[in-house]
Amino acid sequence: MKKIFIILFCLMLLLTSNAYPAFADGDGNMDSGGGGMGSGSSDSYWRIGNDGVRVTVIRVNTGTAVSTPVDFSNKTFPNGTMHFGKVSKLQYRSGQNLSPQSGVDYTSRIPQVLMPLIISDDGGITIEAIKSYFCSEYAAIMVADATGINYDTLINGEYKLLVEPIAYFMFNGTMYCMTATEAALYDQLVSGGLRAKLLSLSHKNLPLSIFLEYSDLGFGAWTGSTTTPASNANIISYLGLGIVKYRESPDDGGDIDAPDYKYRVDTDVISSITLRAGSRITPDRPASVTFHINGLTYTVNNIVIPAGETQMVWAKWRTPSTPQTITIRASVSGAYTAQDTFTARIVDLSENTPPDPKASDTNPSYTVPSLPASPQKTYASWGIWNCHWEPDWQWVSDWDWCDHGDWGHWVDNGEWVDFGDWEYDYSGYSAGLSGSMSLMPDDIVPTASGKTMKSGYGVKTTVSTILSTDAPSSHFTYAQTVVSYFPEFQYNTYSRLLERTIGGRNAEFQFRVNPFSTYNRNVHFSPVWFLDGKRYTVYSRAFDVWTPDGMLSVNVDDYVSVQGSLFDDWYTNRE
Repeated sequence: MKKIFIILFCLMLLLTSNAYPAFADGDGNMDSGGGGMGSGSSDSYWRIGNDGVRVTVIRVNTGTAVSTPVDFSNKTFPNGTMHFGKVSKLQYRSGQNLSPQSGVDYTSRIPQVLMPLIISDDGGITIEAIKSYFCSEYAAIMVADATGINYDTLINGEYKLLVEPIAYFMFNGTMYCMTATEAALYDQLVSGGLRAKLLSLSHKNLPLSIFLEYSDLGFGAWTGSTTTPASNANIISYLGLGIVKYRESPDDGGDIDAPDYKYRVDTDVISSITLRAGSRITPDRPASVTFHINGLTYTVNNIVIPAGETQMVWAKWRTPSTPQTITIRASVSGAYTAQDTFTARIVDLSENTPPDPKASDTNPSYTVPSLPASPQKTYASWGIWNCHWEPDWQWVSDWDWCDHGDWGHWVDNGEWVDFGDWEYDYSGYSAGLSGSMSLMPDDIVPTASGKTMKSGYGVKTTVSTILSTDAPSSHFTYAQTVVSYFPEFQYNTYSRLLERTIGGRNAEFQFRVNPFSTYNRNVHFSPVWFLDGKRYTVYSRAFDVWTPDGMLSVNVDDYVSVQGSLFDDWYTNRE
């Protein structure tokens, strides 16, 4: 009854005024920019009002989605509208590929209380109207209904809304639906074809319609230009998203005890900042940054940035061997940054060794748990601005009269003058992390057959990671840490920290020597009581692959099939 009253109240409010539903318990991390749409062409164009949003519900403590994304728009769009499914920026960041949904009709929901304009052709978007709408009680009810999540649960402080702007437009004669992230990914697929025809929409007004004021959910705040088209890399990393949190949720932006970085001891890491240039920075007067980290300094010189653009600058360093909290300070000259002092907490990720398994162990109420859904980041992108002088030699005349008495003539005593200027180009880099895992019975298990073994015996593993990148070695670290979790402990409580056996881009890891192994084997012992006929699946997380765009990680798993127990291999010979 309360929900019905609120909806009716919101409808009355809309009919009796031009205001949007009032703020309830929502707090919007959103800002916007844009302006100037351009004319398009006869087969590639966008019309005002052809916009919407994609909303995904995110659990605060894990940063993972708990709902399928839902699209909202103020109008319907025809069958045959090309789209890429209901995929969020969070999923694309985790490595999901762009997948055109040919033959699948596109659907969206029309709110009873219509949304404000999301994208404008004249920079006239009022971000406060967008904030007010999506932070309202009505919007929370709308999202709860669309996702099937209980309203009171949605606003209890444990969830956030990821809000992404959508544009509906014609491109080469076909109607498309795209978020800003999808537009950037699609532009990469068509080698800049979208940017060439719809630059002001796809790379300016759509991505700049909503972006973060401060970092959240692993996405950085946008500090670049709000009036000029953005690069594909910047759109994918920073633009086209807003976040709504409810006031009961922890304030992760102002807790002085929350570190900006969390690193492991004895680990190669990268700490980065984003510089912004109000006016252009050239080789004549380059910018520089000096990082002050744990008593050492790391200086980056000769930084050049076009006017209104941004540049990531970073230091690659190794953390101390003991847990501690340190302050990282960046001294900036010739540019500016939103934050120049950071807190880094260095932690010791020691193995939480599982207890010694016993032959008498039992667990009669055990059921095999589902695999965890831990967040992962498998792709990062960044780049560096370069600058070179483009000469433009022109003759500048300087005519003088040469008098020879009875006669004279004009002489051009001019000179060649270089009217050239600095030209910028951007060197973009990326890194992708993939992984695989092999879980097999230990070599000395007497009755194993392929991937089938009896419970109670040891299993061995190889976790392999592949780092694919086109960047210099100073831009990244290799995989350094792998932790494995086990089903008998509900993938919790106990874990094993693997040791690296092969380094470099194609790294491999295995179990450390088990302290309870009679033969000092690199194994983990499966429990003797594990269910017959079930898969014994080990789950592993590989991480500490650092880039200027943050840490990459990948989750992998593999299994052995359990048939019988080691007791079946015991026998007594009686005569």
